[in-house]
Amino acid sequence: MAQPERDHERKLARQARTVAFVIAGTMLLWMGAQWVGGKMGLEARYVFLFDFAALAAFFWALVVTYQIWRKRQG
Repeated sequence: MAQPERDHERKLARQARTVAFVIAGTMLLWMGAQWVGGKMGLEARYVFLFDFAALAAFFWALVVTYQIWRKRQG
């Protein structure tokens, strides 16, 4: 009985690590894209693409974090 519970906790921990890497990586890439965009003088529409991509990644992380939280409640 303890083994399936341990496997479930490991799966949730792996998901949480993935979310953490996505959040950190998205933030670093977004900041880098903003800096490079400013140095290259990119148009605003390209900068907005970076912003929307970052928002999508953060939204995904929020949804997965909520799912992890719900699984731990049950």
